[in-house]
Amino acid sequence: MTKRIAFYAGSFDPLTNGHLDVLKGALTIADEIFVGIGVQASKQPLFSFAERVDLIERWAAEELGEDAAKLHIVSFEGLLVEAARKQGASILIRGLRDGTDLDYEMQMAGMNETMAPDLQTIFLPASPSVRTITATLVRQIAAMGGNIRPFVPAVVATALEAKFKS
Repeated sequence: MTKRIAFYAGSFDPLTNGHLDVLKGALTIADEIFVGIGVQASKQPLFSFAERVDLIERWAAEELGEDAAKLHIVSFEGLLVEAARKQGASILIRGLRDGTDLDYEMQMAGMNETMAPDLQTIFLPASPSVRTITATLVRQIAAMGGNIRPFVPAVVATALEAKFKS
């Protein structure tokens, strides 16, 4: 049987409970998942690539047990389809929070299919409890000293609080 390799891309800046919800769902359908952290020279992330890798690995070790070995974290620039192909993926994982996400993701899936018909996009709806979470809002709340613990795993909350200590 062929291994089902998936590619789940995002900035993960920071990793949120919404990302984790989608990732847990992806683990039920893929044998291996490449978590692709998009790196753009024009963007200045809050967390460095190395910090994001560390946070994802620490969360996975604490929460996933043996399934943590199914995750591989990589950086990528450029086209998602090329990054996925480079890792041998046949599945693109995309999370959906609402209808706005669906509209955007359907357009992206169509474009990706034209460029890479060998890749199948799978949409995973976020659980109701995490649908409102965005990394942008988490960063904003953290910057203003708000409680971000309901929105991110504990390792990320600690890292965010340290970033914004004055």
